[in-house]
Amino acid sequence: MAYQLYRNTTLGNSLQESLDELIQTQQITPQLALQVLLQFDKAINTALANRVRNRVNFKGSLNTYRFCDNVWTFVLNDVEFREVTDLVKVDKVKIVACDGKKTAFETDVV
Repeated sequence: MAYQLYRNTTLGNSLQESLDELIQTQQITPQLALQVLLQFDKAINTALANRVRNRVNFKGSLNTYRFCDNVWTFVLNDVEFREVTDLVKVDKVKIVACDGKKTAFETDVV
């Protein structure tokens, strides 16, 4: 099962809203909508793991951190993100990091 983190992105929210509308107009079933969301989860995780090659360095002050269910969550204050010539400063950022390696359980084929 792929992580569902990206459902809360602009793309994920738009997909969910569209699926909800299709369910309301009875053009698709809730079961089909769930299958579409599960496929979205797999596709976005695979695409980000295999296609994104950009690197960004960042530094800031660690406010809090947590490790629960193989998921790290960090909250940093006064963070600077740097990519080659670009620099972006933010007051606060939350970073959620999950294990990107597949387990035997996750290698099922749809």
